[in-house]
Amino acid sequence: MPVLTSEQQAKKPKQRKLRNAEYYDMESTFDKLYAGSKKGKTFSKLMEIIESEENIKLAYRTIKKNSGSDTAGVDKRTIKNLAKLSEEEYVKLIRKQFSNYHPRPVRRVEIPKPNGKTRPLGIPTIVDRVVQQCVLQVLEPICEAKFSENSNGFRPNRSAETAIAQCMRLIQVQHMYHVVDLDIKGFFDNINHTKLMRQIWTLGIRDKKLLCIIKEMLKAPVVLPNGKVTYPTKGTPQGGILSPLLANIALNELDWWIASQWELMPTKTTFKTRSNAQGTEIKSHVYRALRGSRLKEMHAVRYADDFKIFCASHDEAVRAYKATEKWLKDRLGLDISPEKSKVVNLKRQYSEFLGFKLKVRKKGKKYVVRSHICDKAFKSAHKKLSKEVHDLEHVPNEDAQFIQLQKYNSVVAGLHEYYCIATDTVDDFGRLAFSINKQLRNRLRGDISKNGHLRNGFIKEKYGNSKQIRFLRGRPIVPIGYAQPKHAQHKKKSVNKYTAEGRQLIHKNLDIDTSTMLWLMRNPVRGKSVEYADNRISLYAAQNGKCAVTGVHMETHDIHCHHKLPVSLGGTDEYNNLVLVTKDIHVIIHAKNDETINRYLNPLNLDNSKLAKLNKLRVMADMPPITIL
Repeated sequence: MPVLTSEQQAKKPKQRKLRNAEYYDMESTFDKLYAGSKKGKTFSKLMEIIESEENIKLAYRTIKKNSGSDTAGVDKRTIKNLAKLSEEEYVKLIRKQFSNYHPRPVRRVEIPKPNGKTRPLGIPTIVDRVVQQCVLQVLEPICEAKFSENSNGFRPNRSAETAIAQCMRLIQVQHMYHVVDLDIKGFFDNINHTKLMRQIWTLGIRDKKLLCIIKEMLKAPVVLPNGKVTYPTKGTPQGGILSPLLANIALNELDWWIASQWELMPTKTTFKTRSNAQGTEIKSHVYRALRGSRLKEMHAVRYADDFKIFCASHDEAVRAYKATEKWLKDRLGLDISPEKSKVVNLKRQYSEFLGFKLKVRKKGKKYVVRSHICDKAFKSAHKKLSKEVHDLEHVPNEDAQFIQLQKYNSVVAGLHEYYCIATDTVDDFGRLAFSINKQLRNRLRGDISKNGHLRNGFIKEKYGNSKQIRFLRGRPIVPIGYAQPKHAQHKKKSVNKYTAEGRQLIHKNLDIDTSTMLWLMRNPVRGKSVEYADNRISLYAAQNGKCAVTGVHMETHDIHCHHKLPVSLGGTDEYNNLVLVTKDIHVIIHAKNDETINRYLNPLNLDNSKLAKLNKLRVMADMPPITIL
């Protein structure tokens, strides 16, 4: 694996979940679980890790960053209720759940789908979500070591892009032009609990107390929108934090069964293999030998319960369809939806996957992959953007229009980010732009012009060179038609959040004194909330261990966490209301007596800029600014 230079490492973005594990010193623990699982180790004492103070604190930090943390369960509580607890109260509350775990009922809501139907979503209580997060953090590294490379959904460093990249490689490079589109009927609602528990045991997770907790999670009562309560005997609730991992465990057996039919099939002769730039093993000699047999060649690409099987001929695709349908019924008790499942010849028809549609087109003597935004996704994007344009017209004032314009721009940029890997993305967004731009001109009439100012930032960096960019009252509108295509990228095998080398490729490491940061984590201020304690650690990393006023590195005994707006004046423990300063600066911020101010201020020799920072904090604390004659 190539070693990154310090300059390359500095350019790597911060990955939030990896940073969280650093804050709470859990990286080495997760690494050991992953390495042990990779070697086939079984785990019978996982609850010790799950119930550890660091793991429970890490769960709080991860949950509070989720957009759904403000959504209440049946008990009407959100993350804000937990944030008010002291660290001792919070840890005690979560540990108490594990002693005799019985989850509270899950609140079910119906989420509308683009086709007019609804999708059931289960919302556990905030405490149960934290419990699930504690379990997830420990189970994920064990499961990651056992999952197939062909699985892409709800896994670290994998996405729809890696799934599409795998599809394109199978079509373009391996000439798999026949695709089996399989749709599992009500997958999340029909997972067999008994079978799932056996699969978890097979992965090496043998802690009986933990298995009982997972079983209780699966059987949690569900409160329907009409108030009725049901008690599930199968399925995992969509919306639960642990559900995506459990779904991947349930279908992991399918991934390896499909791989065993061809990719992992042994041959009489041992052939040498090589690896490509992504670390994928090239087995062309093995496949050449296997093609002389009567075996059906099949390769799967899966994203959660959405999966495709690629074959070289129609006959093999039909055989793969029937074999997989029978295997799913016999082994997992799952049925295929005949209306949505079919065999597709990519030379004649499109095959849809994750919002894209794929086909091959003849170019010279070869066939090349062509991909577009699928029709359903195109209509959905058009409908969503039309609504944003409508809302942009019907705003009460200029400030509200600016906020709505930001929302419109984020929707356009999000569509570009997701669909830019389609080969014909420029044409698709060109068609979308033709319609939406017409709406913009008609609805906003004289407010749109070519004149305006592009400030430094995301829009200037990504869209600054576009001639299509327009301005709404001087503010930039992200041009829909300026989609910049890129190739779908495979995940490198060396990229791994559970190894030190793998993390270096995806994440900018902390360049601060981590021992001091961990001291802060293990020595919270007594009586303060868990929110205060968590934000204190974040601030230390964000400020690079330096005082916000003087810029000097702070020792453990000298770190004070100051409320910008005092609690007595309505200030909270939120991140934006806190700042780390030295003890002397903290005294000066709150000092009323001139003698006290001078005694602490004179030795510091603050310049004008540092004094301005100090005075800003004093004014916010309802204290008069300091003037130096």
